[in-house]
Amino acid sequence: MYRTILVTVDGTPTDRAIIEHVKQLAKLAQSRVVVLHVADGWAARTYGPDAVSREIAEDTAYLQKVQEEFQSSGIPAAAELAYGEPADEIIKWVQQKGCDLVAMSTHGHRFLADVFLGTTATRVQHKISVPVLLLRAK
Repeated sequence: MYRTILVTVDGTPTDRAIIEHVKQLAKLAQSRVVVLHVADGWAARTYGPDAVSREIAEDTAYLQKVQEEFQSSGIPAAAELAYGEPADEIIKWVQQKGCDLVAMSTHGHRFLADVFLGTTATRVQHKISVPVLLLRAK
């Protein structure tokens, strides 16, 4: 059912909720996982894949750690780093590379925060045609 699951991470403790959930789901569905993080700092937005910064180095190391965590659980996994506005890059990744499910943790903002901050999850789910699993972090 879910051959490829795209797991989006932002490098915060909220990632743990979706990582742990997808580990179980991927084992049951015999899925391949792609872990995606979008670097959105100044260097990433300005220079894209040519960016060199502490943020990029930390993001790359974090992605590798999460990828290895899935692999050590017996789940085929890859990791990718994108650059720019998170919602736009996630949408672009899904449209260009395809997956069967997008899995995301949410921060659980309330209405006013969502109005002013917008939510990556809301923007993504309204722009793609594959199922989106949203798991609110504790």
